[in-house]
Amino acid sequence: MASIDLNCDLGESFGPWEMGHDAEMIELATSVNVACGFHAGDADIMRKTVELAKAKGVSVGAHPGYRDLHGFGRRPMPGLTSSEIENLIAYQIGALQAIATAAGHKVTHVKAHGAISNVACEDDMTARAIANAIKAVDPSLIFVVLANSKLVTAGEAANLPMVHEVFADRAYEDNGNLVSRKKPGAVLHDAREIADRVVRMVQDGAVVSVTGKVIKMRTDTVCIHGDNPTAVEIARGVRQALKNAGIAVTPFKTGA
Repeated sequence: MASIDLNCDLGESFGPWEMGHDAEMIELATSVNVACGFHAGDADIMRKTVELAKAKGVSVGAHPGYRDLHGFGRRPMPGLTSSEIENLIAYQIGALQAIATAAGHKVTHVKAHGAISNVACEDDMTARAIANAIKAVDPSLIFVVLANSKLVTAGEAANLPMVHEVFADRAYEDNGNLVSRKKPGAVLHDAREIADRVVRMVQDGAVVSVTGKVIKMRTDTVCIHGDNPTAVEIARGVRQALKNAGIAVTPFKTGA
């Protein structure tokens, strides 16, 4: 039987300001990526998110981004050196590891957030810096990578265990990268359309770009963004569509 992991980016509230539907999404996801305080989240939000995940038996990963609360980590920050990027990533992984340990849970994976991930998909230096930071902190951490991107090459060079990710609610360019959020249509919201799309992604091992190009991609895990206003509806629809297609929703298995 075919199977797929569903991951969600959570813990993105800050102080009294709430974002997303963390409690509902943890019921539907099989892995979650927790903001580490730089692009979103704080120590209290991280602890709450980890405790929710632990109670549901859901694995947690670090979701490090640029240090940019105002821009939610979705603005590029050019000029950072490789060493600065490594320290940026290592710092955030360590913060979540400490919180997870205090909560009696464990960090199992790392997935870069927003702009730093988008840059790394096309920039060797940034991709290598992220992979090297993960390896330096704990080489057993699973590196969640955008399929067919520079992150894959960097993960291979660092000999990290990896899972390849596709996005349920994001449009793809012909080169396999995500459409910039600055462009119309970059983020998808129609739950039924997304559910059908995810089933095809898993069955075909491919995504379809905005121009209709079919791009073959290894598909280990599917991301549904927690800050999407229709995230809960999307996740429920995806799970039901996968079930109807005979595809199991299970935690991801590591690959090469």
